[in-house]
Order: sequence, then C-alpha cells, then structure tokens
Amino acid sequence: MLLDFEQPIASLEDKLRQMQQLALDSDVDVAEAVEALRAKIETLKKETYANLTRWQRVQLSRHPERPYTLDYVAGMAEKFVELHGDRTVGDDKAMVGGLGELDGQPVMFIGQQKGHNTKQRQFRNFGMPNPEGYRKALRLMKMAEKFNVPVVTLIDTPGAFPGLEAEERGQGEAIARNLKEMFMLKVPVICVIIGEGASGGALGIGIGDRVLMLENTWYSVISPENCSTILWRSWDYKEQAAEAMKPTATDMLQAGLIDGIVPEPLGGAHTDVPQMVAILKQTLLDTLKELAAIPVEERISQRIDKFSAMGVVVE
Repeated sequence: MLLDFEQPIASLEDKLRQMQQLALDSDVDVAEAVEALRAKIETLKKETYANLTRWQRVQLSRHPERPYTLDYVAGMAEKFVELHGDRTVGDDKAMVGGLGELDGQPVMFIGQQKGHNTKQRQFRNFGMPNPEGYRKALRLMKMAEKFNVPVVTLIDTPGAFPGLEAEERGQGEAIARNLKEMFMLKVPVICVIIGEGASGGALGIGIGDRVLMLENTWYSVISPENCSTILWRSWDYKEQAAEAMKPTATDMLQAGLIDGIVPEPLGGAHTDVPQMVAILKQTLLDTLKELAAIPVEERISQRIDKFSAMGVVVE
C-alpha cells in the first residue's frame, strides 16, 4: 500500500527496477546510471520523511503493514505465554497480554491488538477494547506487581469501544480504575505508543514511569477526523485539524507529555520490521535498567509528580 506522498518515491523505484531489468536483458552497462538513481531515491526518501506533515504521520501510524503488539512481542520476547480473561465477564481479544522475557528478564507485556486482515480485525474489534479488556490489563498488572515483574504496555488503538454494551458494563469506570491503580504500581512501568494513541482508550494503559512514542505515531484526546467532524461538521478538514491538534511524537515531547521518541527505520516501522523490533527492544532494555536503579517509593513519587505537572492552570 502506497500513501499519496510516497508516489514520487515509488515512481523512481519503478524506474530503477526497469533499468536493472534492462541490464539483465542486454549487454548495456547501466551501472553508473543505476547508482545515480539509487542515490537520488535515497535523498528523496530522507527529504520526504524528514518533512512530513502531521496528517501524513497520522497516515503512517495507520499503515496496514505496520507491526502490532503481538508482532513486537514475538520478535522481542522469549518464552512468551499469553494470559486471558478478566475473571469477571470474558476475554477481550482487542487487549492482549502475558509474561515473557527480555534477554532473560521477566516482563509483563500488555497492549492493544488490531489484526492484519479483515477477519483478524473483526476478531480483535479493530483494536478497540471493551471494559473487560481494561480489567484484564489491570489483573495482569497486579499479577506483575505481586511477582515483582516490570510492566511494558504497547498502545495502538483508535479508542475504547464506544458501543452501548461497553458503557453498560462500565467502560468509564474500568479506564478510571486503571488510571488510579497504575499510578501506584510498585514495579517499573514503561508505556510505548506504537501506532495510534487515541483518547481514554490509550490512556487506560498509558500511565507509566516512562511514556515513549515511536517516531511516526500520534497521541491525542481525539482523532483528526473526529475533531474535524465536531468543528466543521465534515471530515474534509482533517488535515487542518491535525495541524491544530499537534498530536505527533515531536509535538508531545515539546509539550512535556512524553519522555522520549523511539526512531523508526526510514519510511516507517513497516519498511523493516526486524530492525524496528530490535530498536524497540534495546530501548526497553536500557529504560528498564535505568528504572531498576530508582527506589520504589521514589519511582512512584516521580510518576505522580510527572503527570501532576502536565497542563497549565491560570488563576
């Protein structure tokens, strides 16, 4: 799948393939031209992805070939065992979690899962958890705390499921309880936005000692499309909405709402999944080592102070 702004790059890459095929089909020496075209493509890629608009980064965050939570866990963790159910209603397939090891260190992984095709997306409810998903996440966090295992959450959701049945089962209460309990967890908590970070659906597993965002992701109370619908009664102004909202990783870091940005391979996480997995794994290992050196009470105090300092109040 190609996004609009990637078309010029794709056109040059198509010309490169034609040139290489010409070299194979004839004795014409095009080595110099091939190298020149490769250099041009590389330069265009760097310029394009270094100057993406906010809306273009939102588009990249939703690329259907991006890795999702279980892709990262499969690539990073050894001996992963998925755990199911909230012990009250059922097992929410949009929220996944379980125990694994990062280079021998036990870690509780929790995150939203979208699915790679239509059938999987329906099975995973498009990554929109119900209340039982957040209650399952909290159950796993409490289990991690009991056994002194750090928690890593991988956030990628267009929002908590907004259906009537979710509200009837206490969607708001489930998310609010997670916020309260995550502030007081005694184990290190790292939250990473790996795709979309929308509304309370993201925040429900987003309270941590360190909150990180992948380079081409977004984090906001509302999506640009829905913001456009509310303000202009049309989706046509989603690009203007994205610029006004400033939801990208760079914006969030400048606003002091996250602690760091995880770089992606040139072109996005989907262009080199093994490299992206390796980058994230190393980032998590370094961050876990940093957090392990901080005493428990001090770490909880820092966590509370960090979120309490967000926002501006004028009296």
